[in-house]
Amino acid sequence: MRFARTVTLAVAALAMAGSFAPARADDSAKDWSTIKIGTEGAYPPFNFLTASGELTGFDLDIAKALCDNMKVTCTFVAQDWDGMIPALQNNKFDAIIASMSITPERQQQIDFTNKYYNTPPAIAVPKDSAITETTKEALAGKTIGAQGSTTHSQAAEVLFPDSEIKVYPTSEEYKLDIGNGRLDAVMDDVVVLSQWIDSPDGACCKVLGTLPADPKIYGVGAGIGLRKGDEKLKKMFDDAIVAIRKDGTYKTIQDKYFKFDVYGAE
Repeated sequence: MRFARTVTLAVAALAMAGSFAPARADDSAKDWSTIKIGTEGAYPPFNFLTASGELTGFDLDIAKALCDNMKVTCTFVAQDWDGMIPALQNNKFDAIIASMSITPERQQQIDFTNKYYNTPPAIAVPKDSAITETTKEALAGKTIGAQGSTTHSQAAEVLFPDSEIKVYPTSEEYKLDIGNGRLDAVMDDVVVLSQWIDSPDGACCKVLGTLPADPKIYGVGAGIGLRKGDEKLKKMFDDAIVAIRKDGTYKTIQDKYFKFDVYGAE
């Protein structure tokens, strides 16, 4: 799952952005027969682009299942991560389904559905690394890579105050740097890191271990981001999340990507 480079800057930036956010509007009279969904397309296996440029991944499959359940037509828009919330607020799309963590800071700007998955963060290191623990002492003086404007980069600043945190626009870029020896470790969702190291591109590295997901930073899981006031749309999505979990659709999608339960505890 996936804020600014430091906690202070993140909160300040979000507070400033919130002051310019559109006023809350009531969507009770809106026809939601068509919904435009924003995602990133650079966070495999949750959302990514195929060789032919098609958006795919767990987020996309869940989104399509939710749309089918709601009996609505959905279209998808690829959006850079840093501009995701402003694009939603400016009506570029109606919902964010992009592994966005539900956090208090983000809730100042947008609303969220209930979670649709919740997995812990982890640390990966080169296979020949002398680092043996995911503690701040073991990583002191080391350079850790993470995707910028995410809960992982924010958590890295808090958990590893004696390390250099280097942020990247996408997860693909930090993966290239650790593979080329320019980083000592990287931090991301355990699923993202596990699937990467199991691929030829991740042959350089290994998952060192998982980290506690502080709810003050990570919130309660990944939810669907919505504009303030879109309560009708929120209920539609929340009801659909319950429905696809109940009828087995969620498990079918989950089993396509993962060997374990990504939803997490109820």
